[in-house]
Amino acid sequence: MRKKLNQLGYLGWIIGVSALILFGCSSLRHELFQSNAFDLGIFDQAVYLISQGQPPISSFIGFHILGDHAAWIFYPLAVLYKIYPSVYWLFAVQAAALALGALPTWYLAHQAGLKENQAIAVVFVYLLQPVLFNANLFDFHPEVIAIPLLLAAVLAARLDRLGWFCLSILPVLGCKEVLPLTVAGMGVWLLLFEKRRLYGAIAICAGVAWFLIATQVIIPFFNSAEAIAMVRYSYLGNSVIDIAKNIVLQPGLLVGRVFSLDNLEYLVLLLAPVIWALSPQGIKPLVGAIPCLALNILADYSPQKNLIHQYSVPALPFLVLAVISSLAAGRGWLQNKRAIILWSLVAFLCLAKFPHFGGKYLKSLDTWQATKQAIAQIQTKGSVYTTAEISPHLSHRKLITFTTSDSPPADLNTYNYVLLNVRHPGWSNSQEFTASLANQLKNNQGFQLKYQRDDVYLFVKVA
Repeated sequence: MRKKLNQLGYLGWIIGVSALILFGCSSLRHELFQSNAFDLGIFDQAVYLISQGQPPISSFIGFHILGDHAAWIFYPLAVLYKIYPSVYWLFAVQAAALALGALPTWYLAHQAGLKENQAIAVVFVYLLQPVLFNANLFDFHPEVIAIPLLLAAVLAARLDRLGWFCLSILPVLGCKEVLPLTVAGMGVWLLLFEKRRLYGAIAICAGVAWFLIATQVIIPFFNSAEAIAMVRYSYLGNSVIDIAKNIVLQPGLLVGRVFSLDNLEYLVLLLAPVIWALSPQGIKPLVGAIPCLALNILADYSPQKNLIHQYSVPALPFLVLAVISSLAAGRGWLQNKRAIILWSLVAFLCLAKFPHFGGKYLKSLDTWQATKQAIAQIQTKGSVYTTAEISPHLSHRKLITFTTSDSPPADLNTYNYVLLNVRHPGWSNSQEFTASLANQLKNNQGFQLKYQRDDVYLFVKVA
């Protein structure tokens, strides 16, 4: 008993340190003005508005947040904003969720019969996954909350805890409209390979039912259209139902998309950190990852085919379960704790995007102080027009939009504040457009130049 408590204490330290590192990295990226209106600004504004008792209609996308991904998880998250409204709550929740996935991972490893040193090795395999670190860096996305819950659901099923199983999958359904497909995929695996028929049936039914409700009822009601991401699969059809039909009836449409160098590269990079453990005896849990992988492989959208963005996160629990299954079966190239951790560390160093802190994330450091001082001048909840990178620092208001060269504002008088960084105009923008806009505002009698330094301009609407 004492030995197990010591092991749990050690695991607690690992989880705590991991959460602090993840939180520190995402917070630092945000402080360096590398976060974005899409998606951090959208989610932060929505959660803030919910906490204030206002309709969460994000001005970045122009409709209710439930019309985006049917993610009702933002409503319980708003409780944190009632304590104190801050975007750092989202970073803290994300870091805690990703780090806490190590806890059910450790229990699953023990439940599978692994030795203590192997169980700890699997914990490091999980925490050193490049996709975990990179997803944590890339703003905030509610699907990260599903990772520890999916692992907990598998543990509950194996321990025959039906109540805990249902409580685990319920929040997963509310994180994103496509996650019910992952829940259904997990159910197929539990039903066919784990022989947990009741648990598998519940997961399949809940997943399929909520996916249809989310895509056919909730999103169209709040958005007057199906999911925004449907455009990424337009070659298969214009709706979820059409896409499903064409996949079955016209499989020829998939051939050119599935068998491509981009998809091959994506799968190689995703599997490289765990390739040593994959074996015929251990790959069965990957059935649960099929919905996530299929969505990414079929998408006509390059960010879904790399490890930089969050799209591969739902596959992570099943990659870890495959590692556990292989080790439990005595398979895999590596069995030694040090060798397993070393492989994971090398993969992390090769594929995680921590070098950005020494290069890419420092590109706008020369205007950092000026931008912070300009933001401090905005002391009301009036409407703001600013860059995509500054937007998440000012999204606690009803109206905020970001500058874009392709779609200039119809009427600048709509805004109380206009904050521009001519030197670093940001995503979807150009220096020429931003400089022209600054000159236009200087000659606009309706605005006053309140702050100027290092090519950073803050204009305030004249009362």
